[in-house]
Amino acid sequence: MPPVVDLKKCTGAGVCADVCPANVIEIQNGKAVVVRPDDCIECRACEASCPNGAIKVP
Repeated sequence: MPPVVDLKKCTGAGVCADVCPANVIEIQNGKAVVVRPDDCIECRACEASCPNGAIKVP
């Protein structure tokens, strides 16, 4: 399953997008957006790297 972003917690730091090996996440308008959910390999790098706990991989 692709990551889910809690937009209330997301500050747009961009770390999640930087660490994602599959380029699933982009920062758009100051928030993380899952742009390629089908490419997610469920590595949880985005979840582990988010300084605000705004991303969960179900």
